Amino acid sequence: MKPQGYSRSQILLHWFVVLLLLPQYLFEDGIKGAWRAFRQGQEAAFDITVPLHVFGGLAVLLLVVWRVVLRLRRGAPEAPAGGSAMMERAAGLTHLGLYALLVALPVTGGLAWFAGYTELGEVHEVLKTLLLILAGLHVLGALYHQFVLRDGLMLRMKRPMD
Repeated sequence: MKPQGYSRSQILLHWFVVLLLLPQYLFEDGIKGAWRAFRQGQEAAFDITVPLHVFGGLAVLLLVVWRVVLRLRRGAPEAPAGGSAMMERAAGLTHLGLYALLVALPVTGGLAWFAGYTELGEVHEVLKTLLLILAGLHVLGALYHQFVLRDGLMLRMKRPMD
């Protein structure tokens, strides 16, 4: 049987990951400058945003893995009634893509940075753009449910149902 809503842990993990991702995008100039210096064999000037980006990525990876484990063990609530099969499929694929990208981004970034796989740095950049697109679709879908369908879907990420 599927749960009626998300647990407190699932909700907190969702919002912690969102909060960790925002500075990853907003303060990426330091890591980009350090990456350019690394690729040119130069030493980069210290920038606090570089270790923050690295530790932020590691934190995202750990929290997303924890969230995936919770989802596999507990499940996720059913889609609200009244939606089309195509909308449900799109939502499922969007969620799967978000989880995959939230694991792949820290892995590719870490392997590029620490193991020197420079081509993965380019992959990391492409994945970053894909994450922005999927996150935008995710937000648009939630807003569509809230303001067009008015089915209360967004309450599931606000109020735990353990």
